[in-house]
Amino acid sequence: MNYDVVALGEYLIDFTPYGHSEAGQPLFERNPGGAPVNVVAALAKIGKKTGFIGKVGSDPFGVYLREVLLDVGVSDHGLVATDEAHTTMAFVQLDADGDRSFHFARNPGADQLLRAEEVNLTMLAETRIFHFGSISMTVEPAYTATLKAVQVAKEFGALISYDPNWRPSLWRDEEHALDVIHVGLSLSDVVKLSEEELVFLTAEQDLEKAARHLVEQYGITLLLVTAGGAGSFYHMKDWWGKVETYSVQTLDTTGAGDAFFGALLHEVLAMGKPLQAWQEENLREALRFANAAGALATTRKGAIPSLGTKEEIQALMRGLK
Repeated sequence: MNYDVVALGEYLIDFTPYGHSEAGQPLFERNPGGAPVNVVAALAKIGKKTGFIGKVGSDPFGVYLREVLLDVGVSDHGLVATDEAHTTMAFVQLDADGDRSFHFARNPGADQLLRAEEVNLTMLAETRIFHFGSISMTVEPAYTATLKAVQVAKEFGALISYDPNWRPSLWRDEEHALDVIHVGLSLSDVVKLSEEELVFLTAEQDLEKAARHLVEQYGITLLLVTAGGAGSFYHMKDWWGKVETYSVQTLDTTGAGDAFFGALLHEVLAMGKPLQAWQEENLREALRFANAAGALATTRKGAIPSLGTKEEIQALMRGLK
């Protein structure tokens, strides 16, 4: 197969706070953003062959986003440009702890207009893992394009990975979000959630019970729950456990979950055997690498610019074990 991982979804401009002007006004730095892109960029940075399928505007931001893909080593063969809408923008606000909130300029944004017939089917037929999220499922025509891509990738034997990445402001209402996110869960082998997303999807405060419920309901092979500085939980087979993360000086958490997921998928590929054949220690070792990748990404600003190389991730693991 020609690709290790192909992702489909939103690709946009993150405007990240960058201090203040002499007049006291907030300054914003332009960064590439979009969770599915961040995942394949993380994988490219640690040596995997990846591609991206999505849509940007035929505007300077869209041109810039294509350049970023190529610079980081992600194939742009699935990236479509359109005159119908502007490249989507997200304005990021950071609190004192570096945690972020988003305001989206997306009504519609170019990413929402990806059509099923524009999806690069050759890439889907030639990838070992297909990765997607729920933001490309908020509206048509991107919803149908996303489902088609998942189904084609499945038919060709790809492992399906999914990050619901729930952003309340992008959905009509919570009920719509729940319905659509559950469609994604029903198609997936590997799923990553935050603690908040797990509680939202199950209405269950006990994380282990909530995880077991989702795994049993949807037949998910591996469920991962990220808990920020507390590390990450996992549910696979009848295992439930937690792997501690590494203590770092956090600057910006944007993209940390994507760095974590990209690194985890790297380990799935590197293991060279199906998840069903893993031992629990294989999984815990993979999560130590993924936790280090996520922690490292919080020490720098932006999403793609903050992603670590394999050597940097391993150095963090050696220094703090």
